[in-house]
Amino acid sequence: MPTNPLTAAEVLDRMFLDVRCRLLDVAATLDRLHRSPGAEGLANERRMQQIREAIDILNSPGIDRAERLQMLFSDSYIPHWIQGLKTNDPAAQLGGKAFQESV
Repeated sequence: MPTNPLTAAEVLDRMFLDVRCRLLDVAATLDRLHRSPGAEGLANERRMQQIREAIDILNSPGIDRAERLQMLFSDSYIPHWIQGLKTNDPAAQLGGKAFQESV
């Protein structure tokens, strides 16, 4: 049986409090990071750069924000990833972006 999609107003009514809660959680985490000792040293850290870019994506127009966020936080394919499992190097065992940056 086909269902009728929700209107934009209905989606907002249903999701507003949940989205508000998630945004407050992100804001609180960023505040906590910036209050912590050593915060100034994280300005150029890869994960902080990803968080800033994610916020830019959320603030941009379009219907593909979730996809762009997923791609931002996803690892690229690493052709010889299995070799990282055969080593005692922790960075290699992590795989993904951490491994790529260490190579």
